[in-house]
Amino acid sequence: MIPPPGYLAGVRELATRHGIVLIADEVMSGFGRSGKWFAVEHSNVVPDLLTFAKGVNSGYVPLGGVAISPEISATFSKRAYPGGLTYSGHPLAAAAAVATINTMRDEGMVENAAAIGESVIGPALRGFADHHRSVGEVRGIGVFWAIELVKNRLTKEPIAPYGSSSSLMDKLVAECKARGLLPFSNFNRIHVVPPCNISAAEAQQGLDILDKVLDIADGHTV
Repeated sequence: MIPPPGYLAGVRELATRHGIVLIADEVMSGFGRSGKWFAVEHSNVVPDLLTFAKGVNSGYVPLGGVAISPEISATFSKRAYPGGLTYSGHPLAAAAAVATINTMRDEGMVENAAAIGESVIGPALRGFADHHRSVGEVRGIGVFWAIELVKNRLTKEPIAPYGSSSSLMDKLVAECKARGLLPFSNFNRIHVVPPCNISAAEAQQGLDILDKVLDIADGHTV
């Protein structure tokens, strides 16, 4: 879900006013997926803690971390940080992260993610919402999107229950695979989350397949 304009800035103001630590979970949205290095940048908000994983090294080696503000870091100037695990700071995982970040920067992957979302994925998915009655909502930014599939556009009844799937969702996923598209589905949603370095032609190819598959869902929607 993309927060409405001003929402995160308001949360930041409230947290600061009441002495609350603001934590941004960027495990899924960080490292370019939203079209910026971190999704909070879209709101010009600086959190006190920022968690990350996955995208920091493209998942080549398991790695996660927490970025902390100077104020929080200063609290450990005279006492040890009470954390750390056996594999903390693993050199192989860290090397993969450095290589990934350098490659993303050198090849302009974050900028590419923003451009693909704005010029290819976003317009296509909004078009799906216009001509597929099974599409209840589309939302996203960069290369981080979701399509909500419904049985009824007025009631927004999902085609699969929360926490589960349905025979129709299974059929849609199978049809995508049969046509050469590997989808990421969850409950009644199909997520459109390609790599940050996807080309416009590749993105359009996948969207064309999804467009045809949604015709099947339309046949089960009133």
